[in-house]
This record gives sequence, structure tokens and C-alpha cells, in this order.
Amino acid sequence: MHLAPRALHRAVAAATIALLATAVGCAPQPEDKASDNASTSTGTACAKGKLATKTSGKLTIATDEPAYEPWFKDDKPANGEGFESAVAYAVAKQLGYDKSAVTWQSVPFNKAFAPGEKTFDFDINQVSISDERKKAVDFSSGYYDVRQAVIALKGSKAAKATSIADLKGLKLGAQVGTTSLDYITDVVKPTQQEAVYAKNDQAKSALKNGQVDAIVVDLPTAFYITAAEVTNAKIVGQFENQGGTPEQFGLVLDKGSALTSCVTDAVDALRTDGTLAKIEKQWLSDAVDAPVLK
Repeated sequence: MHLAPRALHRAVAAATIALLATAVGCAPQPEDKASDNASTSTGTACAKGKLATKTSGKLTIATDEPAYEPWFKDDKPANGEGFESAVAYAVAKQLGYDKSAVTWQSVPFNKAFAPGEKTFDFDINQVSISDERKKAVDFSSGYYDVRQAVIALKGSKAAKATSIADLKGLKLGAQVGTTSLDYITDVVKPTQQEAVYAKNDQAKSALKNGQVDAIVVDLPTAFYITAAEVTNAKIVGQFENQGGTPEQFGLVLDKGSALTSCVTDAVDALRTDGTLAKIEKQWLSDAVDAPVLK
């Protein structure tokens, strides 16, 4: 059926208006408006105590078992004692969750940053931020600047080492998946095959039993091991950070997690207001000077 000329003109006009309306609706927003909407969206997503967590109204935090000192105390992450336990609760508070709203999970170190969906909101377990790990998970900004250190039994050949060159002929050990192990393979480059252990406890036992000449761990852990666990051992020295950026521990989240920016903002706020420094002074005060191996 054909439309009359006047009806046809009305139809064309209506269609034109509809097309213009659609075009306006799909047109890019001015930058200030788009920015305002993004800010509102982020603010809503990070509303205190109302984040899109695994369990509504709860914050699920993971770490390894056992939970070692000085990062945790008495192998009880939930007691709020030890550097990482204190940091975890400080972050939770910043996000709007009190201690009663925090639940803990046990997750093996290597599994925390392996590919795949996580069962936790964030993991805290001395996990160093790296580009390689970022391919599988998200990280918050760093909550601790760390160096790696070498431990050997007092009186041993390894204990007399004063340089990286002195370590090359030694049998060295470290926990699997750690930057401690990376320092052995990438920095020391020993002539003997390095020993790799599933847990730091196994590395410590190997050192005690003479199966390795020395082990590599992060510096605060080295101070604790030599002070309380392997008292006939000493810190041989610490490595300089490789590259311009210091090695940092970060909180681990699902890849693409909606919480990443919120958790990062919380860590940044704790660094800015001095809370992280205060917690570090309380729990890691012994992690001070140690000879630097070059």
C-alpha cells in the first residue's frame, strides 16, 4: 500500500527524529561527564563494608599454612599479631570490615598466584609483585619493600662469603616459586644445581642437616630463623634489589577482580597515613642492617 504525500512527509520526519535521537544517545559523552560517572561507579564499588566480596558482608583473606613468624604469630593468622596479620586487618578496616567480618582460608603459596578463579578476596603471604605473576592474578600496590638474604651455619665455608662470587660454588636452596629461588638462579647462577623445597621448613631442615650449604629467604624471615629456629646459623648477607624498582610484597586478587582498585586504594592510604610504617616498626624492627652481597 502506498502512502499519501502528506503522510509520507510525516513518516520521513518522524523517522529522521528517531534516528537523531538514537545518534545523540550513542554519541560519546563529554569527558567531564564520563569522568563523573566513572568516579561515581568506583565510589559505589568501594562503598565501605559493601564490596562485591565472595561472601556478602564478609572479607575472605587467605595465607599459607603454617603461617610463619614474623609475618604471623603462633601460626594463627586470625589473632591480628605478626606483620602480615596486622596489615590484613588494617586493610580490612580501611575497606569497612571489622575483625569479626574477616574469615581466613589456608591456600598454599604457589596456588595463590596460579591461574584460575580464587576462593578468597585477597591473599597475603609474602608474594612478590612481578610482571610474570600479573599475567595470572591482580596485585594491590606494594605493602612492604623487601630484600632477599642468605643464611648459612656458623663456621661453615658459606658463612665466610662476602660476595656473590663466593656463593657460586655452593649448594644453595630455597622454596619453590619464590623470588628467593629466582635470586639463586638469576643472580648467583651457582655451578651446582639449586635445591628446591615445597616449604621453608624443609629448606631449614636441609640446612641443619648439611644437605645444602646455605638457603635464601627474605630478610625479615632470615632474622627470625637465625634468632629463634636455627640459632647456630647466621645471616651471611643480603642482595641488592635488581633493577630500579624495589621488590615489593603485594596482596593477591583474582585476575580482573572488581576489588583490586579498592584494595590498592586501601594499601595506599595506609602507607600515606603512616600505618604501614608503624606496623613494620612493631613487627619487623629486627630487619635492619645486614652485609650487602655484591
